[in-house]
Amino acid sequence: MAQKKLNCQHQAADIAHDTFARILSLSHLPCLLKPRAYLVTTAKHLLIDQSRRQRIEQAYLAEVAGMSEAMGKLPSAEDIVSAIQILDKISQALTSLAEKPRKAFLLHYLDGLNQTAIAEELGVSDRMVRKYLAQALVHCYLFHASD
Repeated sequence: MAQKKLNCQHQAADIAHDTFARILSLSHLPCLLKPRAYLVTTAKHLLIDQSRRQRIEQAYLAEVAGMSEAMGKLPSAEDIVSAIQILDKISQALTSLAEKPRKAFLLHYLDGLNQTAIAEELGVSDRMVRKYLAQALVHCYLFHASD
């Protein structure tokens, strides 16, 4: 299945390995009535994670390339890897957050909108925006702390 979707035998082998590694890392294996379906679902989730990481990496590298032209120097490979890992963690945390708190967080911290503008955009009160922002920050903190 993975080889057909990826068109690459090596990436398919990596996904198969990661699928079994993830299942073997479980503290207890569930009693499965349909083990093949469980494997396929796990592999699909890994493909989604991989795709998300690639999009984050490509966006970051494009931004770094643009900044390096303007500044005349490139960040180190370690800095690039570290930044991509941090961005991936943030993406995971925000993906698992409810829609309105996620939108409020992105509008405030990425787009620089104030709480009144966010309230208008989301159709809620300023007080609700404050709750959404607090909820998003707590969620990200707890997500990070669970590692």
